[in-house]
Amino acid sequence: MTPEEALAELKARLRRLRVERGLSMPGLELRAKLGHTTASRALNGARPPTEATVISLAKALRTDPAPLLELRRLAVPDPVARGPRSRFEEDYRTYLVRRHGQLSVVGLDLSHRGRARWPLDTAYLSLEFTVPGPAWRFGDQILRPSGETRIERAERALAGHHRVLVRGLAGSGKTTLLQWLTVSAARDGLPDELRQLRGRVPFLLPLRTLVRRGPLPAPGEFLASVGCSLAESQPAGWAHRLLFDGRALLLIDGLDEVPQERRAETEQWLRDLLAAYPEAAVAVTSRPSAVPEGWLTDAGLAQLTVRPMSVRDITVFVARWHAAAVAGTDDPDERAHLIELRDQLTDTLRAHRDFARLAATPLLSALLCALHRDRRGHLPDSRMELYEAALSMLLVRRDDERDIQAPEGVVLSRDASLKLLQRLAYWLIINGQTEMSRSVARALIADALPAMRKVAKQGSAEQILHHLLARSGLLRAPATDAIDFVHRTFQDYLGARAALQSMDLPLLIGHAHDPQWEDVLRMAVAQARPDECATLLLGLIERGVEEPDHRNRLHLLAAACLTHAEEVSPTVRETVERRTAQLLPPRDREQARKLAEVGPLILDLLPGPEGLKHQEAQAVVTAAGLIGGDAALPLMKRFRGTRRQLVHSELQSAWDQFHPGDYAREVLAQLPDLRFLQVSTDEQLAQLGQLPQVSRITLRGDFSASALSASLRGDRLAQLDIWHNRALRTLGWVSGLPRLTSLRLASCPEVEDLSPLADCPLDSLRLSACRRLSFGGLARLTALRELSLNTPLPVAELGDLPIGARLAELSLGDGIRPGFSLAGIGRWPALGLVDLGTSVDGADELAALPELRQLRLTGSAALGLLAALPRLPQVTRLMLVMERPLELRAVRDVLPGLTGLTIICHRKLPVDLRPLSDLPGLRIRISGAGHVDGAKQFPLGAVTIS
Repeated sequence: MTPEEALAELKARLRRLRVERGLSMPGLELRAKLGHTTASRALNGARPPTEATVISLAKALRTDPAPLLELRRLAVPDPVARGPRSRFEEDYRTYLVRRHGQLSVVGLDLSHRGRARWPLDTAYLSLEFTVPGPAWRFGDQILRPSGETRIERAERALAGHHRVLVRGLAGSGKTTLLQWLTVSAARDGLPDELRQLRGRVPFLLPLRTLVRRGPLPAPGEFLASVGCSLAESQPAGWAHRLLFDGRALLLIDGLDEVPQERRAETEQWLRDLLAAYPEAAVAVTSRPSAVPEGWLTDAGLAQLTVRPMSVRDITVFVARWHAAAVAGTDDPDERAHLIELRDQLTDTLRAHRDFARLAATPLLSALLCALHRDRRGHLPDSRMELYEAALSMLLVRRDDERDIQAPEGVVLSRDASLKLLQRLAYWLIINGQTEMSRSVARALIADALPAMRKVAKQGSAEQILHHLLARSGLLRAPATDAIDFVHRTFQDYLGARAALQSMDLPLLIGHAHDPQWEDVLRMAVAQARPDECATLLLGLIERGVEEPDHRNRLHLLAAACLTHAEEVSPTVRETVERRTAQLLPPRDREQARKLAEVGPLILDLLPGPEGLKHQEAQAVVTAAGLIGGDAALPLMKRFRGTRRQLVHSELQSAWDQFHPGDYAREVLAQLPDLRFLQVSTDEQLAQLGQLPQVSRITLRGDFSASALSASLRGDRLAQLDIWHNRALRTLGWVSGLPRLTSLRLASCPEVEDLSPLADCPLDSLRLSACRRLSFGGLARLTALRELSLNTPLPVAELGDLPIGARLAELSLGDGIRPGFSLAGIGRWPALGLVDLGTSVDGADELAALPELRQLRLTGSAALGLLAALPRLPQVTRLMLVMERPLELRAVRDVLPGLTGLTIICHRKLPVDLRPLSDLPGLRIRISGAGHVDGAKQFPLGAVTIS
């Protein structure tokens, strides 16, 4: 297919979808909010539409964007092949690969002769992301349907996104991800999932460096702002042109490292860039607590969250870490020893989840590997022990064991090094920075030297600073005039020590509401003496009482800190627990969501299942499920023995948040009454073999017939719902399900033939949005008693459909074309329930159904249908789903035998029951109404309103 043919096919596809969805061109413009110019260009081919336009159109048309993006890709030349690159661009790409192509790895140069640098290809581990589903903003609130999230690997999560905000905890791999994107894009090595980024020129911009240098840079200043040696030879307007033409990949790292007072400035700078260069691809990283949910979604940033590493990810990391260590030594005995240590550590992590939870980020995994190697197979028991052991190794033992004797002419004890490093860390924390200039670092050390005579005798402040940079393993110089810690975690740990030694407890409490200080508080409590610990915990509680705006955050922080405290008086513990009892356990889904925002630390605080009420137990499981991952798995396992149905539902719906195999084996398979599951990934589908007790399954996604045939087995499956499956073409595999009695096919556009269902004992069939389906096979479904049709039909009258005579329930939805007639419905005299969700002709034929007892009228068509009904004295029950006010007098006129009425309202509609007050024995249930008139005219208990 040529590009011209592909573009024509794209236009035809968009027009076809527009017609099928019933959208006029003005309707399309209104719903997609694209404006006249963009929509006309996209649909009329004045120029190839942008990726963002195609994605927006697909969302407006409620269709998958993937095939449209693929057609656009064919219509638009590959960026890599757009023409010869300039010499400067080639030089810049080479520079990026050389500068960012290796990563410093903790532990490879600790006490052994290994390489301190790790090739990025080996270091990069594709971590898991939580990807949210559709969301809607109402004022300051972000609303998202429950369960509308999924877990995907980084490349797949980023696929199709033009702009993203990547949120993740300290050490979770955010910076490594951007570094990998930089190098992969620079050398045209991006995988197929990220082909939309191919050919783009990356700009990696660490915000900690940008804000320290002064005003945030314009595009022409990007290279100079990060110390690129090619900045002076950059052609005029080069960066601007790349951004404007959509050939730039803007990677902005560390929003959480921007001082609070410059956050607004940084946000405006970013908004200006997004508005000025709508075609540029952008990725921003931040800690979760630094930005609220939905931050900059109005500017097009999709929200992705880095998940804690699973046990499998950790074992992969362990294998790669040891492989790098093996490659760094020529000693065969040392190589064999490293392989033995790798296997030993892997077994330990699998057997003891507490250790695996310690290694939830790449940073902590690397530290565990290093300490396990250094301690000959022994691991620390707590996070603080882990840091203490790491500091001991980094500050002292590395040089001692490698027999390195003061190459800079400076020898510092562990305590002296810690005092100086703490001074630097504390300055950064107090000033809201993560990076300082060399002159500031030098001045801080100079101020300390008069009180440290042994250190002062060894050299000037500059020489001491040089030694710390070269030997401590904790400081680095990311640019010529910049100093920072190798990771924020070390800065917070050392800063907490400094605050305690300076007795600055009020300062810690006063900054506790600031997300940048949360880790400092936790680490301070973990290192504090009992009296200091009490002061900090009670200070958090008291400040929370006095400041309602910060109360939840401060009290939850106190509870989280309490889990780190070595020694706490019973009175202080009781005070913290009493205050947090108002938040723990959560009472509903909203409280569970707020708790989940605190992150994995809250898992240790969640109680149950013993002593919890039904709704509390459900909310606890909801909170743990929202956090997900291996850290939450032990808590979910605690609830697997409960027989509470609400808890079961939450356990089942949380499957997406965990490793499919582990969760299926350790939670789902152990549920005493597991009957229903929703499956949305191939990995989940593959686990159904170990869950044979499931009798109802909902499948969402593109599963092939062969995959379904291989995974759906057993003699218990009775109900199967298949949604949004573009890969399914045949139904022959259904014959392997001997107990299947109910089947739903919704949005399965490639399924054509129902005849393979002839040998199945189906008594219920629901068909929706299956446009190619032929209905000849319906006649062979002799046991069919319930039929729901919400898809275009090949006939104009119901009587022309080949349906068996046993039909007892019939539902017609709004997917049926206007003008369809009920003529011939009398062929099925056993019909006892008719559900009409669309306008139809021939409603008078309902009078020919002697067994008709229930009638349902749904949606905007209800008003017209009610007016068109003949007198139906045999109907005793009616359900009305109202989207606009209805005059209920017609109900009394056409349904004189009515004894039960259910009314479901949308948009808080008013309901007037007075015309029905003379119907004897009528009982009414109303849900969602704004105001109800006439209820008092009925006997007590006859009307129920919810």
